[in-house]
This record gives sequence, structure tokens and C-alpha cells, in this order.
Amino acid sequence: MRIWMILFFLALGITANAQTVVKDGKAYEVKGKAIFHEGVDVTADLLSDEKNYIFKTHKDFVKEAKKVEKEKKNLEKEAKKAEKEKKKAEKELKRKKKAVDNLNKKTRKLDQNQDKYNKLKARGDLSPNDDAKWIKKLNGLKNDVEKARRKV
Repeated sequence: MRIWMILFFLALGITANAQTVVKDGKAYEVKGKAIFHEGVDVTADLLSDEKNYIFKTHKDFVKEAKKVEKEKKNLEKEAKKAEKEKKKAEKELKRKKKAVDNLNKKTRKLDQNQDKYNKLKARGDLSPNDDAKWIKKLNGLKNDVEKARRKV
């Protein structure tokens, strides 16, 4: 829909920049302060009312063209802004997914090590030094899980 609006305003802008004014079936071309009909300067030959009408109509075309151009720029700016917001949202979603995956990985690692520690302890295969090392390792893994939870 936006693209159609941009194309419409672009076509309108191109048409308005032609600087051609039609009065009484005759096409007049305005260049600065001069009015041309079929390539001949007719500014001096026209009545004051006709000149005023042609210049006013030309001025209105120019204003409309500027307005259309401004609207086109605003639409482009809005489209860029929307695209930027979309990319930002995608990036945030990706970051959250990565944080959740990291949390799952750390939780799984903690559970595996906790199970291994409990098995070794139940069998009596842990020396006091090994027990202290395992407890330290498990505490470190618990801290990692807490940090990962805060990031989510």
C-alpha cells in the first residue's frame, strides 16, 4: 500500500513539474517570469487577468509539487524508521533466544554435574579434597545459572 502511495505522489510530482498551464484550450509554458505558447514568448500579448491566472495556476502547481515531495520524503522516512524498528525487534528477539538457550545449556550442565556428584558421593568414591572441589564447581555452575537467568 505504501509503495502505491509513493508511486502516486511521485507521478503527481513529475506531472506538476512540467510547468504547463492550460487556459481556454491553449497550453502555456511558464519559465520564470515569462509565458510561452508554442515556443513563442506571449507574456506581453496576454491580458493582465490571463497572466495572473496563468502565474497563479503555475504557483499552485509548484506548491502542490513541493507538498507532494515533502509527503514523499516523510513516507520514505517513516518506511526507514519502520524498517529500523523491525530490525531492532528482530535483534532483540535473537538476543533473548540466545539468552534462553544459554540458560538451558547451563541448567543442563548443572543438573548433569549435580547428578554425577550425588552418584559419586553415594558410592563413597569422593575423598575430602574431591568433595571440596566438586562443591566449588557446583557453586560456580549455580552462579552461572543465576547470571543466565538475570539476562533472560
